[in-house]
Amino acid sequence: MTVDDGFKDHFSSMSGSYREFRPGYPDDLFNYLCSIASSNGLAWDCATGSGQAAVAMAQDVISVIATDASPQQIEKAQPHPSVKYRVAPAESSGLESGSVDLIMVAQALHWFDLPRFMHEAQRVLKPGGVLAVWTYNLFRVTPMIDAVVDDLYWNVLDGFWSDERKLVDDGYADLVCGG
Repeated sequence: MTVDDGFKDHFSSMSGSYREFRPGYPDDLFNYLCSIASSNGLAWDCATGSGQAAVAMAQDVISVIATDASPQQIEKAQPHPSVKYRVAPAESSGLESGSVDLIMVAQALHWFDLPRFMHEAQRVLKPGGVLAVWTYNLFRVTPMIDAVVDDLYWNVLDGFWSDERKLVDDGYADLVCGG
């Protein structure tokens, strides 16, 4: 579903399940991000969903602002005393210019209006700030299970994925962020 502002809303109707079943991320990722950011004062978790990355990052930074264009996702987000949740699209965060040390986008960049988001990221990042974007794809267990998952994904469900999913399948390697 696309709403008037261009937000492709695929998850609001299932925000409770999204929170319950969305995977987390390794602590080493957040430790690394803190090590490369110029300061650990403020992180922006953009398109936070139900807040998995925001809550994990809140262990290592002073404050996290977590935004999502979906009010339903924000309503179901994991509470944490160092995380402030806001409803806002990625392209218009409402954050102060030059206020953010680290921007995180976990498995969501493919949904954004990339030129507008990149402009917003440049606007809110402090000098020396970091924009960290990551995605994941199909899991691997054993060759037998992998074959079943691959068949389901590539054959049975072929044609059901949005066009943006190809960016995830490619590990964001072909992503063009400029305008």
